[in-house]
Amino acid sequence: MSDQQLRNLIKMINQISDNNLHHGDEGEAAEVVATHIRKFWARSMKQQISDYATSDGAELNAVSRLAVERLSS
Repeated sequence: MSDQQLRNLIKMINQISDNNLHHGDEGEAAEVVATHIRKFWARSMKQQISDYATSDGAELNAVSRLAVERLSS
């Protein structure tokens, strides 16, 4: 994936997280986001965002970071 594709994934996961903050605390919102990603993102997209979160992750908001952690568990 290109840098532009990664930027798009970061933007998408942060938007999904922002749109699900109404689900209670950050943990509950992260679970909703992780479920969405499991269902609708391609394996390559999930791998790319996981790799980014592990290596840097600076642009991920708190809910997005929690969601990515839950993807690997």
